[in-house]
Amino acid sequence: MVINPSGLHARPCHALVSLALKHGADLSISYGGRTVNGKSILELMTLNAAQGAELTLQADGEGGAALLAEMAELFADGFGELQH
Repeated sequence: MVINPSGLHARPCHALVSLALKHGADLSISYGGRTVNGKSILELMTLNAAQGAELTLQADGEGGAALLAEMAELFADGFGELQH
């Protein structure tokens, strides 16, 4: 779930793509009936996912489980945008 107040804007999309590119697995992210390449910042931004949006992530290939675990941490941290 997207928990940061500004939703999935450029900075969180960059964080997602940067993390995804460190892994060999393919990543797809779905929201609102659309599925995009999780390694494309432009495609991610077209999801227009606001705070509270429930996204579905799927990783296929070697290291997919590790990628999803790291993605879960990134989402839980609000992409580093939450004040602690």
